[in-house]
Amino acid sequence: QVQLVESGGGLVQPGGSLRLSCADSEFTLENYKIGWFRQAPGKEREGVSCISASGGSVYYADSVQGRFAISRDDAKNTVYLEMYMLEPEDTAVYYCAAVSRNIGSAQSLCVTGRATYWGHGTQVTVSS
Repeated sequence: QVQLVESGGGLVQPGGSLRLSCADSEFTLENYKIGWFRQAPGKEREGVSCISASGGSVYYADSVQGRFAISRDDAKNTVYLEMYMLEPEDTAVYYCAAVSRNIGSAQSLCVTGRATYWGHGTQVTVSS
């Protein structure tokens, strides 16, 4: 069974950068679309960015367009979320999630949140 593990969260000042990683030590992720989601206290979960199994299709929420970049390295069985120009509003728990490559699109994964597997999340705090 796919077991996603997020890492790379932490405390960063406004304007700073972080790179989040999503990996699975046992199951290959190359057959899955992967998405990054976030949830802040008192707010609904938001699909931040999603990538197709091939890596050829990506989706970004308007709130992060131009500041975040998603990528995947199948040789390392890892999906990354590079976050730049971080703002206090980016503070949240960030989760990665996976769904089969045969179901929907990267955009649909982010918009619907209908993933099969979820990680436990990593906290990102943007504060001075």
